[in-house]
Amino acid sequence: MDDQLLIRAYNVGVGDCIYVRIPKARKKGGRVDDFHILIDCGKKGSADLLKTALDHLKGELPDDGGQKRLDLLLISHEHEDHIKGIDPNWFAGISIENLWMSVAMDRKHPQAKFAHQLHDMAATAMRSIALRGLALSPELQDIVERYGIGNDGAVDALRTVLPQRNGITPLYVHADLKPAALRPKTLTSATFKVLGPEFDIDATYLGDAGPEILHGFAAATGVLAPKAGGGGVDTPANIGASDFARLRSRMMSSAFAFAEEEGEVVNNTSVMLLIEWRGRRLLFVGDAEWNSAYREKKKNFAWNTAWALRQKDLGKPVDFLKIGHHGSINSTPWNDKEDGKATEPSRILDAILPLPAGGAAPTARAVVSTERSFYKVIPRAALLLEIGKRVGNTRIYANELAPEQIAGLPNYDAYEKKWLDRPQPVRTDLETRLTGKGFVDVVIEPAGG
Repeated sequence: MDDQLLIRAYNVGVGDCIYVRIPKARKKGGRVDDFHILIDCGKKGSADLLKTALDHLKGELPDDGGQKRLDLLLISHEHEDHIKGIDPNWFAGISIENLWMSVAMDRKHPQAKFAHQLHDMAATAMRSIALRGLALSPELQDIVERYGIGNDGAVDALRTVLPQRNGITPLYVHADLKPAALRPKTLTSATFKVLGPEFDIDATYLGDAGPEILHGFAAATGVLAPKAGGGGVDTPANIGASDFARLRSRMMSSAFAFAEEEGEVVNNTSVMLLIEWRGRRLLFVGDAEWNSAYREKKKNFAWNTAWALRQKDLGKPVDFLKIGHHGSINSTPWNDKEDGKATEPSRILDAILPLPAGGAAPTARAVVSTERSFYKVIPRAALLLEIGKRVGNTRIYANELAPEQIAGLPNYDAYEKKWLDRPQPVRTDLETRLTGKGFVDVVIEPAGG
């Protein structure tokens, strides 16, 4: 293990908590040591599994001056399934040397003005809806909870509490940063490159539609705020109660639609980190999404933007892929069209994870942090099978899971049964059922090693 890079995906349900150990890549005061990274720390729902993961992680980190040392904490974006575990109490005893976040999380960033206004409007609208105590579908409840007050505590910890405690200044990263800025002082024998987000958040991920989206959102949420002191909404004097209820219902539907749009912007401003180490390329993409193609001055998606602007680095095979957004269909570019014609997304997938030629076995690796508990269609089985053709660390779970392990899989008959008899990349949910461990390890050898 002394010469192998380790990627450990903790099983936290629907969320990412990923530990990376780069061997002998840290040098300080003449001492060579491993470089330790934590990428994201979040999940949907209860945070208990995150606490377990962090306690286990502390056992893996080296002692340094009476504390455990974490060389880099990287936060891809600020959704709860990536930051919920950022509790200062849980990070007690861990010394963080570098803290990186997406530039979209910098509230002072002038090129994210519209994106931040959109976020604030979405948070106000969703919290107003939450205060009314309505019975919502699981999908709508999920959108509301995305903007919960608890998320603010994690963001404050990242921007203020942890930097002050560790005497560091957060680095808000983007694709235009010079290489020197992306090289921690102690890092050796590895290179970090950021392929997204772009520096100009508003122009790239909202485009010329930004003002129109903000105006529409303001109009959609004008009558959603509850009365001062809570409980209900004042009915205007110039409209009947039933007409007002219908108006408010339509506006609420619009508010949810705009909140979903804001959620897309946050996902598409995920940090896309490429680690190059001893001839290997490892890609961590947060929840970056894809669309049909990049369009200048329009609302764009992360993968298409990186393909258009960063193809020099993106357009080559990778040795490891952190599958995006827990196996969602919209977060790994691929050809989901039945006609089989090449598309921009399919060209991206063929570039980073090419199908092996001549019947050769694939050598790339991948992992997905997933669980089918919150969203029936996440992970998307057909996508995982496509990735399974392109990576070497696959499982045929139908052959390896015992009947009692399969029993109770969420939505098994509709979304798992017909797919489990073919190779798919390793998944945190099913690996835990197989091994009993709370994590999945992927080991990367140096090129030629």
